[in-house]
Amino acid sequence: MSYCRREGKDTILFATKEDHQQPSSVSIPPPEPGPGLIMPDGSINWNCPCLGGMATGPCGIEFRDAFTCFHYSAAEPKGSDCYAAFQTMQDCMAKYPTVYNRGDDEEDFPMVEADKSDTNNVSNGKSIEDSKSNSVVEKKK
Repeated sequence: MSYCRREGKDTILFATKEDHQQPSSVSIPPPEPGPGLIMPDGSINWNCPCLGGMATGPCGIEFRDAFTCFHYSAAEPKGSDCYAAFQTMQDCMAKYPTVYNRGDDEEDFPMVEADKSDTNNVSNGKSIEDSKSNSVVEKKK
């Protein structure tokens, strides 16, 4: 037979083998959803994982200023009065390109189109090895 006793702040439950053979009657309520980006009172939840750490990075203050301006903006179109705050944020992010990668690396390093018939030739007719050796020679000059 199972029983329960208190020792100070603790409650000790003793269960028998028969108690463990019965299915549990305890029901756990479903977890409450997190507040998301906007709290129920209308304020901004800076701890929301959806911000991806933007609010705490090296430009976190600038990001929070710009986002706050946009969130509370009454201008039409929304946020049109926040240009200066977003420009300040963008200037700050430009100082940290490794942290705030723009995601347009393709423009910085364009792909060389290869001739479909011969994968060793690039579109101008030179082989990849010729292109590499020419670039090395040009750098030495």
